[in-house]
Amino acid sequence: MIGSLRTAGEEGGMRSRGVVLLGLAVAFALAAGVLAAMVTPGRDERGPDQLARAYFAAWRKGSLDRMRDLVADPPADFHAQHRALSRGLSVMWIDLRPGRVVRDGDGRAQAPFTVARGIAGHGEWSFRSLLKMGRVDGRWRVLWSPSTLYPGMRAGGTWRLRAVEVPAVTLSDRRGGKLPEGGPLEPYLSGLADSLAPEDGDEDDDGAPGWAIAMSDGGGPERDLKLFNVRKGRKVRTTLDRRVQAAAEAAVAAAPDPAAVVALRPSTGEVLAVADGLGGLGAFANLYPPGSTFKTVVASALLADGMDAGDGADCPARVVAAQRTIVNHDGTSAGRTTLRDAFAQSCNTTFAGLAVDRLGPGKLGDAARGLGFGVKFEPGVEAATGSFPDPGKGNELAEAAIGQGRVQASPLLMASVAAAVQDGTWRSPRLLAPKPLEEAGGSVASPRDVPGAAALRTMMRAVVTSGTASGAGLPDGTAGKTGTAELGQGGGSHAWFVGYEGDMAFSVFVSEGGSGPKVAVPLAARFLRAAR
Repeated sequence: MIGSLRTAGEEGGMRSRGVVLLGLAVAFALAAGVLAAMVTPGRDERGPDQLARAYFAAWRKGSLDRMRDLVADPPADFHAQHRALSRGLSVMWIDLRPGRVVRDGDGRAQAPFTVARGIAGHGEWSFRSLLKMGRVDGRWRVLWSPSTLYPGMRAGGTWRLRAVEVPAVTLSDRRGGKLPEGGPLEPYLSGLADSLAPEDGDEDDDGAPGWAIAMSDGGGPERDLKLFNVRKGRKVRTTLDRRVQAAAEAAVAAAPDPAAVVALRPSTGEVLAVADGLGGLGAFANLYPPGSTFKTVVASALLADGMDAGDGADCPARVVAAQRTIVNHDGTSAGRTTLRDAFAQSCNTTFAGLAVDRLGPGKLGDAARGLGFGVKFEPGVEAATGSFPDPGKGNELAEAAIGQGRVQASPLLMASVAAAVQDGTWRSPRLLAPKPLEEAGGSVASPRDVPGAAALRTMMRAVVTSGTASGAGLPDGTAGKTGTAELGQGGGSHAWFVGYEGDMAFSVFVSEGGSGPKVAVPLAARFLRAAR
């Protein structure tokens, strides 16, 4: 009993010690709580405004480690992606101009910013982007992606500065679209560009190339994001139509021998397509005997002399005209027929006989000149004018009437002949609008009316419906004239087909291709179907 007794003083001392111990316990607990708050990430109360300020401050200093620490789930190549941009573009300085942080109320926020970089030796490159942020495991973190470096980028990009040389003249199609590079059109575009380029000394240019910031996103195609000191080249529209050009090139590619397709707009003379497998500017500058396609010229002369498409005409298998024996292909004969049917069946004997007996060299020469033969025109690049030398009244006149002898034409010229029939007026073919054509040194001849054009259209239509081009799959409404131009004794022949469909005239030529009806007409059908 005695051992359990406590004095008042002892009890007071014990209470005092208890209070001290309790105070120490509380102090230790508070200290532990503070320490836990310091080492437990989940309790970081930094908001998006403070996070954005910290991230931009670290970015300004180039502290990639600090930036990475503020990112949620940073990629392994975080540092490498930043360094690839800086090193690839020789970045000398960076300036960041953040905007106001905007929250979306769903644990997300974003800070718009403008970033400017000094590119060594070239100047400043700046653009706008977004710093995206969100709450991750209870704290605000930067939601980084490659688009933070450049808007729209999805993967690690590669960056470089590349030299840029802009051509003095860039040519486009009639609507401003890009024309195919290389291929059969290249000599024509090069010729036009050279003609339109300024003379040396005309440009205020030191000849130094410009530069481009080029980026490839994740190994994708490289694209230019910024140009430095790149002078503007001149853009000039041609008369070419990309769809028609593609159709013409496909037809030439399918030809069994070197070939050319030229297409024109009859109402203007504009060249819509030139697919040239002859080499260089062959479709414009090379001359060939036109064969029976020249009967279009002879028919025009006959109509101007008073004949009508329905007038009677003889088509024997063989005829002697001006002491020159003329035979029809395969020795065929149509007997007594009409001028229209003789044209549709391409009767050599009919046209040789009428040229000698009725026209003579004067009237035939007038018709040839009215349809462009010997007429000077410059479509923008080199072009031959065609040739119809005075054949006299002898056997050379008979040969000329069927497109042989010394008669020569280019595929371009024969396309203009077909265009003249369709429109009723022969017009100079051209690759450019009148003003740039003049600047390129080109010129157009005066338009010329075609006598008997309406009757000629019925005759060319008969070629397709019942004549030498029938049954070849030509689109409805096509009219034309076939030609097989002999190259001499045992020398083979060129295949021709010229004509029109709607407001498009064309010439199809296959060098030493053989028969016009068998070779050139099917190519024309392929071209016209694709061009529609």
